[in-house]
Amino acid sequence: MTKKKDKISEDLKQEEALNQDAGKEEKQSADKEAPKTKKAKKKTKDDEINELKIQNAELNDKFLRLFSDFDNYRKRTNVEKIELIKTASKNVIEGLLPVLDDFDRGLQAFEEQKVNEETIHGVELIRSKLFNFLSQKGLEPMDSQGKDFDTDWHDAITQIPAPSEDLKGKVVDVVQKGYLLNGTIIRHAKVVVGQ
Repeated sequence: MTKKKDKISEDLKQEEALNQDAGKEEKQSADKEAPKTKKAKKKTKDDEINELKIQNAELNDKFLRLFSDFDNYRKRTNVEKIELIKTASKNVIEGLLPVLDDFDRGLQAFEEQKVNEETIHGVELIRSKLFNFLSQKGLEPMDSQGKDFDTDWHDAITQIPAPSEDLKGKVVDVVQKGYLLNGTIIRHAKVVVGQ
């Protein structure tokens, strides 16, 4: 029995020695692998940093594009608002142009009929008040008499033989005045052109 006990204790000692050797080998292999995992971790951290830099650059680019788009939108809407303000009264002014024409025709008829000066002066005052108000809103009459005929500015009603050589291709008579509103044509002048 003692022989058996001795044999068992010897086997146990051998087993413990083997286990210790195996533990040392595992520890050594773990120590060998540890630098590899540290390098792997370091590589992954470098990769993560590079990925974050790339993401940062992409987000910065998106932000700059969005900012410039918004800035362009803001500028465009400001220009549109200014244009809208300039031409907001266009319909009303276009509606008042025939009244202004009637005043001009009335004054011309008064002068031809030799109506008294006070009546003519009164009508001229009313016409000038109306015209001054409209000119404050940006209305300007076109000066077409004697100018070169231009289809962008004039509508030719008819052509007549030019009274002189220097009036060929020029406006001989203005039948209806043309007007500009803040530099934009709102009514073309109706003219007679010399041929």
